[in-house]
Amino acid sequence: MIEILNPAEVTKARKTGALVADILQSLKQRAVVGTNLLDIDRWAAAMIHDAGATSCYVDYEPSFGRGPFGHYICTAVNDAVLHGLPHDYALADGDLLTLDLAVLKGGVAADSAISFIVGDSQPAESVAMINATERALAAGIAAAKPGARIGDLSHAIGTVLSDAGYPINTEFGGHGIGSTMHQDPHVPNTGRPGRGYELRPGLLLALEPWVMADTAKLAMDPDGWTLRSSTGARSAHSEHTIAITDDGAEILTLPSR
Repeated sequence: MIEILNPAEVTKARKTGALVADILQSLKQRAVVGTNLLDIDRWAAAMIHDAGATSCYVDYEPSFGRGPFGHYICTAVNDAVLHGLPHDYALADGDLLTLDLAVLKGGVAADSAISFIVGDSQPAESVAMINATERALAAGIAAAKPGARIGDLSHAIGTVLSDAGYPINTEFGGHGIGSTMHQDPHVPNTGRPGRGYELRPGLLLALEPWVMADTAKLAMDPDGWTLRSSTGARSAHSEHTIAITDDGAEILTLPSR
């Protein structure tokens, strides 16, 4: 299903997006050396509840996961990259942490992810990988405008990632979003320009470049959710929800402050 939102629904999406961004920034500030991933999950749950919003994750049960996710945020550390199930782990100095959050408020969902280094250590290769996903995200957003096609966005994202030297996995990527978290169209992180669905004002997309340092192959944890690089190499992930407008793309998941 591909939804096209009306102006009132896009206004609601702005509020949902700002909430997601604000929660992620708050969690980033609190994620220090020694912080437990389960504490991050509890903090996210409290902030979602206090805002009168609903988690998109707790009852989420797609075909690629094992049962309901059961938590409020994805927490992926180092070689984990997607769908990181919060567990009893205390963050260490230099850990690369990705937080991925989606909530529903006012009948509209928003989805965003950030990657950052915990503590004082800043491994150069990890910083460069995070920066590459952020540049790729910016390129995909710049390509998103009425009349453009999904392949234009995928090509823009993939060009940045491949030029930076990273293999690209196309099993998981960006997606449509609206009254539910995951919708069509799928937005691969590489592709051919001029192909795919034509963008229209009112379409919401979650763009999410992610890479693993030296492989495009994923491995599943025994928890049935957490996806890791098959080689144990580090990974990074950046995501924004955007709305297609008459003038281009509007980033919805920016902090309100």
